[in-house]
Amino acid sequence: MAVNSRISGFKDRSVAERRALVADGAGVAAAALSALDTGGLALDQADHMIENVIGTIGLPLGVATNVKVNGRDRLVPMATEEPSVVAAASNAARIARVHGGFHASGTGPVMIAQIQVVDVIDPHGARNRVLEAREEILALADAQDPVLVRLGGGARDLTARVLPTRAGPQVIAHLLVDVRDAMGANAVNTMAEAIAPVLAERAGGRPLLRILSNKADTRLVRARAVFDAELLGGPRVVDDIVAASAFAEADPYRAATHNKGIMNGISAVVLATGNDTRAVEAGCHAHAARDGAYTALSRFEKDRDGNLTGTLEVPMPVGLVGGATRAHPVAQAAVKILGVTSAAELAEVIVSVGLAQNLAACRALAAEGIQHGHMRLHARTVAATAGATSDEVPRVAELLVRDGKIQEEHAREVLASLRGERA
Repeated sequence: MAVNSRISGFKDRSVAERRALVADGAGVAAAALSALDTGGLALDQADHMIENVIGTIGLPLGVATNVKVNGRDRLVPMATEEPSVVAAASNAARIARVHGGFHASGTGPVMIAQIQVVDVIDPHGARNRVLEAREEILALADAQDPVLVRLGGGARDLTARVLPTRAGPQVIAHLLVDVRDAMGANAVNTMAEAIAPVLAERAGGRPLLRILSNKADTRLVRARAVFDAELLGGPRVVDDIVAASAFAEADPYRAATHNKGIMNGISAVVLATGNDTRAVEAGCHAHAARDGAYTALSRFEKDRDGNLTGTLEVPMPVGLVGGATRAHPVAQAAVKILGVTSAAELAEVIVSVGLAQNLAACRALAAEGIQHGHMRLHARTVAATAGATSDEVPRVAELLVRDGKIQEEHAREVLASLRGERA
């Protein structure tokens, strides 16, 4: 069944109605989403996932609508505590739909394992000796994971370099591994451990660190979209977004906040699907500094028709196999809602949402200012914190915005006044 992520009035429905619409739109049974009732993670399950468990913590799980990636509609689960993120991504995706949505592609699921060899007398000669043993080392790496090899993955290449450090020159080898639909940490770390003694013997040194790199620049994913000028607010808004983008490209202080906006979207989907948010964030920020200075991850330009084009390229080491993606019931439900069947598809959706989130933030900054929309949504949180019931929250939030005082103390005053009127 084809998914239609364009759901009119989705935000105005009740939670139960939204869930029913998502289940229907994603083509999954309502029972498959039952884990969403309580956060899905029982204490005994949590106790098997990490150490010293004493409880669990819940986060809101929303669904971004309007998302179309490579011609296919996706309903995208997002886990975040920050107001406006899901709404902003949905709105930006709606604007992108006019010109075909998001187009995404990637370089393939290749991860890097690093093996550090120290105490080498002749580092340049050692490097050559390591590379001469390339075929032997690749075969040894593949022998550690025959299932991965059978699925079409496995060790693909071995590189080595001499790295000058304050502790003296070191020989650093990189093992490149196609991890297929896994994030890949366990696979590449196991291979690195196995080949480290052989590498060290060939180099005539001592193996030290052997672990994957989160600078996953052999696993890049790109997304692009055209955002309609009229829907953005006109030519002036397009020009101002381009100018704002140029600011972020040139200034690391602005770039840090610009990229945080991208990660608002990316991390929310990564977390919802049970993937490693820290690994993804580390890789993205390292990529932002790949040329020696920290800069914006995205680029916005005006095309010949006056519309805004946006592009984003980042490392995206996510998977559908193993880890919390398989262990956490909510992550399983999120993957079902998404309807992705490979890690590559998941990565393409995630990067597309990152671009949507970035566009929404840049548009808000260039047009009415970021606080305008953000504070309207934040007002709902303040109203709930002040004790408003679900029926009272919309009216209290409306009055807080009207008064220009989105503060908990004022929310209590407003709530008391409303209740007094009804008494």
